[in-house]
Amino acid sequence: MAVPKQKTSKAKRNQRRAHDAIGTPARSNCPQCGEAKLPHRVCASCGTYRGREILKIDED
Repeated sequence: MAVPKQKTSKAKRNQRRAHDAIGTPARSNCPQCGEAKLPHRVCASCGTYRGREILKIDED
């Protein structure tokens, strides 16, 4: 069984973990209303997806 000869330093450990951070989610603009939305999802403000109305949104 492999056993490390030296303790891994905090700097070396943190360098290895540098790429593990969660990035910000991608955003795209709705072509109908221009609001920011997640890609491949129904727009929460106007209720459309790919030019079709999926949700009925009350505009009060």
